[in-house]
Amino acid sequence: MNVLVLNCGSATIKFQILAIEERADLKRRECWLARGMIDRLGPEALVVFEGAGGAAHRGVASVPDHRAAVEHILGLVCSPASGIPDITKMADIGAVGHRVVHGGSRFTQSTLVDDDVLTALEALGELAPLHNPPAVSGIRASREVLGPKAPMVAVFDTAFHYTIPEHAHSYAIPHDMARRYGLRKYGFHGTSHRYVTGRYAEINGTPGDQVNIITLHLGNGASATAIKGGRSVDTSMGFTPLEGLVMGTRSGDLDPAILEVLSQREGLSVEQLLTMLNTASGLLGLSGLSADMRTLLEAAAGPDGRQARLAIDVFCYRARKYIGAYLAALGGADAIVFTGGIGENAPAVRAQICAGLEWCGLTLDVARNAAAVGREARINAEGSRLHAWVIPTDEELLIARDTVRCLADGSGRQTAGGGEGAENV
Repeated sequence: MNVLVLNCGSATIKFQILAIEERADLKRRECWLARGMIDRLGPEALVVFEGAGGAAHRGVASVPDHRAAVEHILGLVCSPASGIPDITKMADIGAVGHRVVHGGSRFTQSTLVDDDVLTALEALGELAPLHNPPAVSGIRASREVLGPKAPMVAVFDTAFHYTIPEHAHSYAIPHDMARRYGLRKYGFHGTSHRYVTGRYAEINGTPGDQVNIITLHLGNGASATAIKGGRSVDTSMGFTPLEGLVMGTRSGDLDPAILEVLSQREGLSVEQLLTMLNTASGLLGLSGLSADMRTLLEAAAGPDGRQARLAIDVFCYRARKYIGAYLAALGGADAIVFTGGIGENAPAVRAQICAGLEWCGLTLDVARNAAAVGREARINAEGSRLHAWVIPTDEELLIARDTVRCLADGSGRQTAGGGEGAENV
């Protein structure tokens, strides 16, 4: 089956096409066919396309909205110039998998989208106003372009974290009020954390229900998750993605009384404060320079790099604190797994995060860590009791897998299972 995976933002749509074939020997054959992005929806949108056969396209086009974006993507994919011989018409797309950030308490598994589900997703827009409405727009656009009978599957960032126990997801505020408004830790980046958990199990030959690790998804958005028996039991993001680690532009953990001080002294509204915490804080706010870790690492090495160094230090310290907390919550772990743009590509950041963790049995191998850029690798020294891994995430692949599973399962929901039994091509 050819699966189109869409990750829709308000102004940007990222996409991939993957072919997934279920085989009689219970191993899936998986093949990446194309990927790309449409950025800055409007009269001069940037369109990027890359095909597995070598076809490439980069240009500007008028793409005013999500429907036009889906039409443009399918036009590129179905074109002979795409280099995809098995896709020549829209009907060759067997299903569409959609990344949806927030599933609330209702959606705890990937789900086949029908009219009732779509209505429920629209209602969840209040929980994730920046993320869920664009996803809904992408689903509606796909149904309009491909027809209402084309299968659509919603895959939720929050679903993996639904196994977090009540004592870990509850906030210490009046309980009736929390229940009334659904105020609890939901967690995000769940698709990424689930992928690397399954991949870790594959690499090490560990049964899924015996995986005890800490996963760190470090990028412009960043989160840590404690995995026990292959299930999420705590995660750093909370009711929204603002809680937890320092991120590119998000503050992470913060004393809420600071908001009152800033409101009174700066005259800022709640909306303005939340905008500041989400878009002008984190690495950008600390450094006053950039939200990009690559820029900060370069600046930190220079004579005027004090603020850049401070931003990196705070970022790494916060991550190391969460590792310590989750080691305590888990009663120990087998490994720490780094993923995400920073986690996969910044050896210096990984080294700084792990510095001082010798007490719990972790020592990095300097050469292994330096060589592990954008590829899977074990980076701990021989004899280290606690292992460390770099595992690049592949959320699109997991979304495609869930899409196929949902269609194979008569309930329209994802059946049990992770990434095992796959043959990557």
